[in-house]
Amino acid sequence: MDDPRRHAALIHKLDLPFPILSDPDRAAAIAPFGVADPKDPREIARPATVVVTPDGEEAFRVESRDFADRPPEDEVIERLGALGLPPTSQDRPATGPAEPGPKAMPVDALLPYYRGARFAVVALDRRHGIGDDAGAYVAQLDRYFEAMKSRA
Repeated sequence: MDDPRRHAALIHKLDLPFPILSDPDRAAAIAPFGVADPKDPREIARPATVVVTPDGEEAFRVESRDFADRPPEDEVIERLGALGLPPTSQDRPATGPAEPGPKAMPVDALLPYYRGARFAVVALDRRHGIGDDAGAYVAQLDRYFEAMKSRA
């Protein structure tokens, strides 16, 4: 639901090779695909991957429970490959003016953030037995950490 300037800043910061949908009024995708978080009064979208085939049919979707619940990238790529669709290409997105949000984290702060978040989850799991959720989140943080290390 962030505006295009904030998405442009994120695309630039992380050097993403793809655009990010901006849906601030929730009419383009959040409402039509039913991914608004019912627990959030802002009706912010839960993270979701919705794959639509070239003929407009929904091929599959992976919806997360909240901002900290994301499917492994390999799972999404495997499911995409199983569709047997021909590969496509696109030009790098033209992002327009970039304006980071007031709480945007600088890219050089991401590695220590991921390290700290991982440490906290491991500690909470040891104390409270969070279980599978903790393991999935730690694995996600490890993937992000490795991706950021490869950028350095």
